[in-house]
Amino acid sequence: MKKLNLFLISFFYILNGIFHFMFTESYLPIMPDFLPFHWELILISGVLEFLFGIGVIFEKYRNIALSGIIIILILFMSVHLNMLVPENSLGYSYSLLIIRALFQFVLIYWAWMNRLKTTAI
Repeated sequence: MKKLNLFLISFFYILNGIFHFMFTESYLPIMPDFLPFHWELILISGVLEFLFGIGVIFEKYRNIALSGIIIILILFMSVHLNMLVPENSLGYSYSLLIIRALFQFVLIYWAWMNRLKTTAI
């Protein structure tokens, strides 16, 4: 079960990293105005998610990768909180945006709990 969990985390972040390159245009509208270099930040975050997803696979790099995931999730929180401002909601329902922001904490917890484990895949 531990191996499956680590595989799922790895797969989730590798896939999300790839999505940053495949669907870059779809990420642009959610980028807060106070952040510069939107295109570049989307691509950099995609690279980081991809690399951290790969790092989860290897026990030697797992804690570093999971710590990196936690850091980027905390940084991404600015995007989710910015969308809670009515003029930045892009028409999404307020309830959905709150759930989306709260889900970040679930993802942070998931990474944190696996950071404490040392089971190899």
